Amino acid sequence: MKTFHVTVGENSYDILVENGLLSQVGERLRGIYTGEKVFVLTDENVDRLYGEALQGSLEGAGYRVRRLALPPGEPTKCFDSLLKVYEALVDFRLTRGELVVTLGGGVVGDLGGFAAATYLRGVPFVQVPTSLLAQVDSSVGGKVAVDLAQGKNLVGSFYQPKAVFIDPQVLSTLTDDFFRDGMGEVVKTACIKDAAFFDLLASLPSREQWMGRMEEIVHTCCAVKAGVVERDEHDTGERMLLNFGHTLGHAIEQYYHYTGIRHGEAVAAGMALITQKSEALGLTEPGTAARLIQLEKALGLPTDAQTGDGESILQAITLDKKNIGGSLKVVLLRRIGESYLYSTTAEFFR
Repeated sequence: MKTFHVTVGENSYDILVENGLLSQVGERLRGIYTGEKVFVLTDENVDRLYGEALQGSLEGAGYRVRRLALPPGEPTKCFDSLLKVYEALVDFRLTRGELVVTLGGGVVGDLGGFAAATYLRGVPFVQVPTSLLAQVDSSVGGKVAVDLAQGKNLVGSFYQPKAVFIDPQVLSTLTDDFFRDGMGEVVKTACIKDAAFFDLLASLPSREQWMGRMEEIVHTCCAVKAGVVERDEHDTGERMLLNFGHTLGHAIEQYYHYTGIRHGEAVAAGMALITQKSEALGLTEPGTAARLIQLEKALGLPTDAQTGDGESILQAITLDKKNIGGSLKVVLLRRIGESYLYSTTAEFFR
């Protein structure tokens, strides 16, 4: 068991990482929640694989459980789905002292976390992430949100979970495309903060070898993100570095209406493109883009995105949350393992 504490004042919590942890969630939860009811939000794919197992663990610990499974995919992270969650919470008579558990990937975690943050002005919630992307990134840090047609995560909040239970073993059921999706965020973590971790990733050429080191990989990513969150919980400085590749990546996702390319893939393309640009401008150490692109290609990640409509991409970038007072903060690399914020405008991407 790898356990570490995220220190964010009165909202501090533990992250637990261990193979087989899913079957222990009920008993582990008893240490932090003594109430009666647990509402589980998941998606239909994850529910078929792990819904009954989690419910059995919770009921075995004495909880009354209600489960809601929504359609999978980014389009579910919208206000229509949010209303369905609210209605289910009301129907279950969940009170402010009772618990929401999100079982799934980043969509479920973001949607369920935002529902918990706003239902009855806030009920506690716990994350049980089942995708690689959610385990290494979105389940940690307390960012919860829903999408608008105009852009991703435009309505959201900072709302920390009471705990995060991560079972890397469940990643064995991911299809290759969802596994690659998470790899984009893993590579991002190495790029911005840990050159030695980048070298480790480059030395593991197959998914089988990745799975053999998955507890270590997930723990490293969570530890990096937790450290950044502790120093900048509300995303006003250092935490923006976690968005390396995301300014362009989110715009690419929006262009494809959140269905033509997965988040981690769009981020991978965004990282490669912006690093090529920054290197050409002398803002990044020569050779950095080549190393990044070599690793992304080895992992089957895209290094470019053909949109055919640069103006719509630029318009989406102007709505980026790091666009403050007309100045857009973009994340660049000085070299692998060292990142910084650079003030510019959306025209940087033209």
